[in-house]
This record gives sequence, structure tokens and C-alpha cells, in this order.
Amino acid sequence: MEENNCLFCKIIANEIPSKKVYEDENVYAFHDISPVTPIHIIVIPKVHIESVNFVNIDNSKYLSRIFEVIPVIAEIMKIKERGYRVITNVGEEGGQTIKHLHFHIIGGKKLDTKIIND
Repeated sequence: MEENNCLFCKIIANEIPSKKVYEDENVYAFHDISPVTPIHIIVIPKVHIESVNFVNIDNSKYLSRIFEVIPVIAEIMKIKERGYRVITNVGEEGGQTIKHLHFHIIGGKKLDTKIIND
């Protein structure tokens, strides 16, 4: 379940500090340490799933739960009504640098069409 050298698994295990925004039994969300917008939240499943390419029938409940709580997190961050962007990167060419499925919620300003890297 947990990958020994995974940064996000270490955050979930409280081995690395983070500024938590939301947590339940399946999902953890925290402020990005290098935000690209005034609001930049990382949302991760509490199990190690490398990327969207590894979502399957056995672990898809975590992905479903993430999308259930994204609007809750947007409300907490007071951007739900104003608008925000949800991004995930997959693989090296897709810009994924941490091999643990994660979603960026960015907002807090008018967003352009620039692509985000993690």
C-alpha cells in the first residue's frame, strides 16, 4: 500500500509536515509548498496509486471520493463560486514528478491557459 520513498505517502504518515486543508479516511488535502496561484491545494488518496494509469476497479473508490470532496475543499478555500481549476499530471511527458496520484486545485485569481507542472 505505502511506497517507502514516496513523498506523499510520508506526508500521509505524518513523517513530513504539511499544512492540512481536509482529511477523511480516504483523502488528504494540503497546501502546495510552491503555489502557482494564491490558492494551490494538493489532493491525494491515502493509498499509493502511482497515477491515473493505475486506477482500477479495486482502488477507484479513492478517485471517486477525491471528486466528491474537491467541491468541499473549494468551499473551504472560498473559491467554489468564483471558479478554480483541477489538474492531474500523468507520466514524465505529462509533467508528473511525484509518482503518487494527486490533483492540484488552483484558483484565487483569474486563470489563463498556461499548463501547470508539479
